Amino acid sequence: MKPTTITNKDARNFPFVDYHYQTSTLENFTGRCAKTSTSKSLRDISRDYFDKESNHDFLSDAAVFGTLIATAAVPIIAGLSAVVELCRVLPF
Repeated sequence: MKPTTITNKDARNFPFVDYHYQTSTLENFTGRCAKTSTSKSLRDISRDYFDKESNHDFLSDAAVFGTLIATAAVPIIAGLSAVVELCRVLPF
C-alpha cells in the first residue's frame, strides 16, 4: 500500500505524506515461480520446426543464399583486383 497524501488546494507547498502505513509481509515467499508453465519449451518448438517445416524450404533457401553470396563476392573481387592494380602502379 502506498503512502496517502494530504493536499490543500490553496497551498503552494508540497503535499504532506502520511508515513504511518503498513508494508506487506513476505512470510511465505520462496523466490520461485508461482505457477509452472505447461507450454512447450523453446527447444521443443525448434525441434518441431526443424523436423517438419524446414525440409520443404531447404532447396529454395539454399538457392537464395548461394545467389546472395555470389552477388556479394563479385564487387569484393573487383575491389581486390583494383587494389592490386593500384599497388602495381604506385612506385614503392
